Amino acid sequence: MSSLVSAILVGLVGVFCMLDSRLLGRLNFEQPLIGATLVGIVLGDPATGLAVGAATELVSMGLVAVGAAVPPDMVLGGIVASAFACLTGASAETAMTIAIPIAVLGQLLGIVFRSVIAILTHRADAAISEGRFKQATNMHIVVGTILYSLMYFVPIFFAVFLGTDAVQAVVDLIPEWLSTGLNVSAMLLTAYGLALLLSLMLNRKMAAFLALGFLLASYLGLSVTAVSLIAVCLAVILLGVRHREGGSARLVSAGPDNADYDPLEDDDE
Repeated sequence: MSSLVSAILVGLVGVFCMLDSRLLGRLNFEQPLIGATLVGIVLGDPATGLAVGAATELVSMGLVAVGAAVPPDMVLGGIVASAFACLTGASAETAMTIAIPIAVLGQLLGIVFRSVIAILTHRADAAISEGRFKQATNMHIVVGTILYSLMYFVPIFFAVFLGTDAVQAVVDLIPEWLSTGLNVSAMLLTAYGLALLLSLMLNRKMAAFLALGFLLASYLGLSVTAVSLIAVCLAVILLGVRHREGGSARLVSAGPDNADYDPLEDDDE
């Protein structure tokens, strides 16, 4: 596959992921894990794409958009990093050194773009006040979508087409102290993302299962896949037991002890 075709395909993946929250209705394609995995599938290396996507997804868990603040664009960073890893054979850890700076650059690009696209809002308001509703609709659906698509397609295309040297040249422009800070923050955000995930999932009932998974992985040396399959089996078993207990309880409390009781007779009283 030529570099031109690869750049176009990866750019289209970025556009597709971007359109998720704007036209498709939040189908969760606009996630670093999904975007990077799709890039891996397109470039013929889904395992590498999945590994890079998982790493960028962990980082993104610690990024929260508060008010009008724009967090680093980990979707853009994950897509470029996944393409970098798939095309060069680099590891997920090496690809993350590209993902973080690209995400920060995407953040700056997003701020500039949103400042420019705000002009369309005023023009759409003016068109609505003058009764030109079709023009306002086209400005929102067509023009806005095209501009957002270009915001993703152009940087991804040039990053992949020009190669990792060009991306690395952009990264080299970042001072060393800032790169070090970004790497440290990536580690902190990964831990923070896991802590946020556990704070939502972990409670007294779930703590035993967390401990069980830890013991299986630590003392028996089982892989994450094996532990996950055991967890699925336990979930199916416990779900069946819970439904049986719930069904028995409903049968016991269905009505009075009188065998001739008819619940339809209550409507006549």
